[in-house]
Amino acid sequence: MSSLFDLTIQVKPEHIDVLGHVNNVVYVQWMQDVASAHIEKLGVGLAHYLEMKHAMVAVEHQVQYRKAAMLEDEIILRTWLYDINALYSFRQYAFFNAKDKSLLFTGNTKWACIEIATGRPKRMSPTFIQAYQPIATDVDPYDLSSIVSI
Repeated sequence: MSSLFDLTIQVKPEHIDVLGHVNNVVYVQWMQDVASAHIEKLGVGLAHYLEMKHAMVAVEHQVQYRKAAMLEDEIILRTWLYDINALYSFRQYAFFNAKDKSLLFTGNTKWACIEIATGRPKRMSPTFIQAYQPIATDVDPYDLSSIVSI
C-alpha cells in the first residue's frame, strides 16, 4: 500500500504570470514533479523504468484551480494513488498554502503503462502493481492537521 506524499516548494519569480500569480501550466509541472518524487520514494523511479523497459506515462489530466498562489508562498504539493488496474494507475493531487493550509489546487492523472521501446501499452509488472497500490480508504488526504503551519 502506498501513502500520502508531500513535497514543499517555494513559489519563484519564473512561476508568476502577467496577472501576478502562479501560471496555470506551472501547476501541471508541479503535478509531474511531485509524482516523480513520489515514485522515487516508492522505489520505482525513472532509473527503474529504464531497467524494466517499461514506464508510466500521463494520458489524461483533470485540474481545478481554487485559489491563487503568489510569489514566495510556500506550497505543500500532496499526491497519492487512489486506484490501479493492469494497464493504468490513477493519482490525485492537492496543493495547499503552507501558511494558512488553504486548498489552492486539486487534480488527478490517469497513467498508462507502456513498453519504452515501442511506446505501446503494456500490462504493469508485479513490481509496479505492488508499488502503486492505493492509499487506505480511511486516510483523508485533505487533512493537514499533522502539518505545522509556517
